[in-house]
Amino acid sequence: MKILIVDDENLARQRMRDLLSDLGETDIVGEAANGSEAIEKAVTLKPDLLLVDIRMPVMDGLEAAMHLQGMENPPKVIFTTAYDEHALEAFEVNAIDYLLKPIRKERLETALQKARPVSTRQLKEVNRTADTQSSRSHISVHMRGRITLIPVVEIIYFIADNKYVTVRTANEQHLIEESLVSLEEEFSDRFLRIHRSSLVNTEYLRGMEKNTAGHWRVLMKGIDEKLVVSRRHTPQVRRWVRR
Repeated sequence: MKILIVDDENLARQRMRDLLSDLGETDIVGEAANGSEAIEKAVTLKPDLLLVDIRMPVMDGLEAAMHLQGMENPPKVIFTTAYDEHALEAFEVNAIDYLLKPIRKERLETALQKARPVSTRQLKEVNRTADTQSSRSHISVHMRGRITLIPVVEIIYFIADNKYVTVRTANEQHLIEESLVSLEEEFSDRFLRIHRSSLVNTEYLRGMEKNTAGHWRVLMKGIDEKLVVSRRHTPQVRRWVRR
């Protein structure tokens, strides 16, 4: 079994290496110090299993596991954590494997024997109910075996078109297969709906204007494009602009 160890603490990674060495029959293909690095290494090293800490800087373990679900053959995941018993109830209810630190060799051996894939639904439910980050820090784009991570803070808007959503930054745009409704729910603290098919990042919203047809449009920082505001959403957009 090829294993990738993910933990922001060097001593924790070494402890895991020692435990796995004692157990034998495993191949440690690499280490990562945060979720973003774990994604990059998982794509290139193609491990069978990630032993991943939950709380890490840059990107936590739950979010990293969510992004990895878009791989053609996503690795199995076992989380390692120092969470208290109450927070871990969400993991147990959703049948997600975890190891409570300090990790014992016998417990690790049992977890390895029953390791199984997790689903995006399971991960989102745990993220919703456990004491964890409520929304992703990045959006992932999967294309030709690669995973491109786009920081949410750099996204100017989301626009839905049939089953795809366009993600626009100042320098590029990508297509993702997520629903606008779920994006609005997840990022409601940062994005504002201006049309049934459009969400804009309020940090980039700089004003409104009417076009020659009398329709309101929003002006965005970083791009020349002007997005149409529906009549239904005009009042709330105007309130936001006047803040």
